[in-house]
Amino acid sequence: MITIKKTSLRMVAEPLAAPFGFKGGSVDELWQSVVCLEDEFGNRGTGLGVQSVLWSDPDVHARWGHKRGNAFMQAITAHALASVAGASFGTPLDLLNGLAAQARAYADREWGRGGLRATFALNALVPVDHAAWALLRRRRPNATFRELIPEAYHAALAAKHDRLACTPVVSYGMAAADVEALLNDGYFVLKIKLGSDPDGDGNPDKMLAWDIRRVEQIHRIAERRDSPQTDSGKILYYLDINGRYAGMEPLQRLIGAVERMGALDRILVVEEPFPEHVHASVKDLPVRVAGDESVHDEADALARIQMGYGAFALKPVAKTMSMSLRIARTAAVYGIPCFCADLTANPAMVDWNKCLAAHLAPLPGLSTGLIESNGKQNYLHWEAMVRRHPMPDAGWIGTVSGQYALTPDFYTHCGGALDRSEYEQSLCSLD
Repeated sequence: MITIKKTSLRMVAEPLAAPFGFKGGSVDELWQSVVCLEDEFGNRGTGLGVQSVLWSDPDVHARWGHKRGNAFMQAITAHALASVAGASFGTPLDLLNGLAAQARAYADREWGRGGLRATFALNALVPVDHAAWALLRRRRPNATFRELIPEAYHAALAAKHDRLACTPVVSYGMAAADVEALLNDGYFVLKIKLGSDPDGDGNPDKMLAWDIRRVEQIHRIAERRDSPQTDSGKILYYLDINGRYAGMEPLQRLIGAVERMGALDRILVVEEPFPEHVHASVKDLPVRVAGDESVHDEADALARIQMGYGAFALKPVAKTMSMSLRIARTAAVYGIPCFCADLTANPAMVDWNKCLAAHLAPLPGLSTGLIESNGKQNYLHWEAMVRRHPMPDAGWIGTVSGQYALTPDFYTHCGGALDRSEYEQSLCSLD
């Protein structure tokens, strides 16, 4: 057992190069949390987190704005740290058992109006969970990531890829020339953000019309390209609607439009089309639908499987690694493939995502695992952030031809994601 004796929390605000549009809004800065945990022997584990108020609960972003919304999430993290002081755990999954419910209850009380999304509390717990995994590895310094997790989860993580397909994000404002540049760099899966509010009036018909035009614009660029990395030899599209469609009708209209433009066979996955309270069957749709924000735990995963969802976007950097493992295990029982999605993560957190993605079976249409990473596109100081990575010169950090190369050293060192850089050590204030 590991007993937590000391904790600390710091925050660094990282500016984005330009406003990043999604969920009908945009952000221009992301708060980065740094959590330190010390055990009874003086071992220290450092955990990182990226706060995304707009992604985790747009209502908080709309009501409280950027600064107050981020301060709210930081308060949840601080409350969680106060709760774990003196606690003992065998694995981080054990620690999360009670912590998730506690954090959710505290967040609901502070929100004070009901309906706070569970994802908001999970986002706040990411650095605590990450630090717990890092502390576990201090006790087992030679263990690989798969060796750190309980054996009950091994069957769901049976793959061991030597490369991962990386999907960048095509945000609302990305120009055609920038899409061309991504294809020139070898990317072969494009994550297209849909659900824009073009006139800022919340009109669903305008949103759908914008979405259809956007997919067609990108398709006209990508249809001229081939890719040896996909089963079809074509560039594939990952449509992320972020819960912006109120029901089945707009999704069916979007799919019909995609079919008419000759792009239906390029749709790798359609992610989170509806708000999480919409329980609509997608079994008869001609596309694979993936759950993301609506899936907070195993019960949610099972409910979506029963609705016909055919994939899950796992987010260790947004919902904790511990909860992502639980969802992956549930999905594996039913033969549902998973992949890892981003939260505009910093470089070390991208590698924390890779630790899981490296062991997940490929989505149909791909020969290897899939991970989204858009930090390089969005952070103003990305290269400086890379230098703060515990292993900044590692060969797996950058992409080549739209892929990450996962060398044996990646597995030996858990991608460096559980180590502590000098920068992170400087932010720990446990002494």
